[in-house]
Amino acid sequence: MAQQPLTREGSDALIGKRAEVMQEVTATHGLIKLSGEEWSARALDESLVIPVGALVDVMEIEGATAIVYPRELLP
Repeated sequence: MAQQPLTREGSDALIGKRAEVMQEVTATHGLIKLSGEEWSARALDESLVIPVGALVDVMEIEGATAIVYPRELLP
């Protein structure tokens, strides 16, 4: 029997997607636009403060919060 390819469902499908910061993202809070929806977010690296307008990658989903990392290094 051939195995079906592994597909992500639900919020797991959002891991690896790009999003835009709508409200500054820190280790504890923030807001991003992800797949046309606003999501709560926090930075994967607790030392980062990601500014409004920055592009981020979704690394994990914890409940209704996206854990993100900036696509480009911040100054």
